[in-house]
Amino acid sequence: MTTRRATDNTKAFDAFMTTKFQIDAMLERLKAFSDDHFETHPEEINWGDVGTLNQFASLLRQITDSAFSEGEHAA
Repeated sequence: MTTRRATDNTKAFDAFMTTKFQIDAMLERLKAFSDDHFETHPEEINWGDVGTLNQFASLLRQITDSAFSEGEHAA
C-alpha cells in the first residue's frame, strides 16, 4: 500500500494568488483603456489605429483560446 504524504501547498497558493492579482490588475487597466477608446479620439481614428487594435485582439485571442480550449487549443 502506498501512503501519500500531506503536502503543504502554501507557497504554491501564495504564488498563484500573486499572479491572479497581477492578472486582475492588468484586466482592470485594459477595461479602462477600452472604455477610453484606447486613448484614440473617435473622429481621429485611422488605419494605424485599426492595426494596433487588431494586434491587441490577436494577443488577447491567444489567451482566451488557451484558457477556454478554443481555436488552435480546441480538443
